[in-house]
Amino acid sequence: MADHWQPGIDPSSLHYRSELLQSLRSFFQQRQVLEVDVPVLARSTVTDINIESINNLVSGSSGYLQTSPEYFMKRLLAAGSGDIFCLGKAFRDAESGRRHNPEFTMLEWYRCGWDEHQLMDEVAELIGQLVSSGTDAQLAVTKLGYGECFKSVLGVDPHSAELASLQQLAVNASSDSWAQENRANCLDLLFSLSVEPQLPDGLVFIYDYPACQAALAQLHLNAQGQLVSRRFEVFFNSMELANGYMELTDAVQQRQRFEKDAEQRSAHNKPAIAIDEKLMAALDSGLPACAGVALGVDRLLMHLLGADSIDQVMPFSWQRC
Repeated sequence: MADHWQPGIDPSSLHYRSELLQSLRSFFQQRQVLEVDVPVLARSTVTDINIESINNLVSGSSGYLQTSPEYFMKRLLAAGSGDIFCLGKAFRDAESGRRHNPEFTMLEWYRCGWDEHQLMDEVAELIGQLVSSGTDAQLAVTKLGYGECFKSVLGVDPHSAELASLQQLAVNASSDSWAQENRANCLDLLFSLSVEPQLPDGLVFIYDYPACQAALAQLHLNAQGQLVSRRFEVFFNSMELANGYMELTDAVQQRQRFEKDAEQRSAHNKPAIAIDEKLMAALDSGLPACAGVALGVDRLLMHLLGADSIDQVMPFSWQRC
């Protein structure tokens, strides 16, 4: 609309955004983490059933705006790049609202030889520096196992509960349409609707996610002997901010997961996505042991500025384009 010619962000916040981007780069440069610049348009994309890519025609061939720099960064890691970070644009279809925009700024980084808990500590250090900059404020940091916080709110162990029990909880929380939903989606719904609002204030790390939500993370046994994924998510005042993994390096396991994604996409009548064979070739060649995390910069800026909408922290959200 013509009356939306103006940017959503005000001049003061625009300067703050610029300073934030500089601070993020400085944080990693001081730690000798190499900045890399990877494509945002490629022939392949993610197979994840919960993420929809934006499709483009490029010289008559199909292409995709990248949902994150992950696949290209892993190809760099396999080629011997060492520790790397990328600060740039990512794109996801069907993403709009107060906390979402189809085009957004993502910070993603990988630490070779680290595990997920070391990476969580670095995330806390980074956010802590940004929050306390120019003030005496101390950031409250909490680490919780997924099973622990899920059970405390819903009274069931997400790792061992029967699927029928989770489906009934999902139906109670939402609608009858969840009566036949799979385990991963039921858990995702229940965590989003019931657990996230109960998380403590400050920076909260949830780790050891259910094995069915492993995505590109390794699996291991938790303290209770249950098989879980070495994945963590970061919440800032109950809003999801980042997602990290102890990265899966086994190419055979990763292909099996991609094939399962394809089955789920077909079952849900979603567009078929071919496996990224260049990524698979990189995994075959040998991905170093590493932990990686992706952080939403616009959401972080919302917290730092006390903004109510993502439109207020970016120059031009989709509604203004």
